[in-house]
Amino acid sequence: MSTQTSDRGQSADPTIRELVGSATRDVSTIISCQIELAKTELRDSARQAGSAFGLLAAAAVMGFLGFVFLLVTVAYVLVQLGLPNWAGFGIVTLLLLIVTGILAAVGKKHADRVKGPEHSVAQLEQTGKAIAAIGSAPR
Repeated sequence: MSTQTSDRGQSADPTIRELVGSATRDVSTIISCQIELAKTELRDSARQAGSAFGLLAAAAVMGFLGFVFLLVTVAYVLVQLGLPNWAGFGIVTLLLLIVTGILAAVGKKHADRVKGPEHSVAQLEQTGKAIAAIGSAPR
């Protein structure tokens, strides 16, 4: 009977210590991969945000300079056509406000495409639930 006990003690089954060590390494690997996924998603989101806000800034500067010259020209053309000064410049101001609204709408559309690290957050939540389930399992 003692030979059977010694045979069982030398079986190929892993020990609790080996299982815990393996689980710890696996959890560490999963968390490292999830952190790398979050970094990648944040990098992509930052690139998209930079592009969107760069376009908005360029549109604002170009719009300002172009409209200043255009609006003054149009206002003087309207005055030359017989309108009072206030009417010519009022019409030009209205055009400026319309163009501003269009640029803001296009910029907002670009900004709305920027996303956060959705996949990383979902994966971290799943990992947390799995770890909690393992920790609360009966022993």
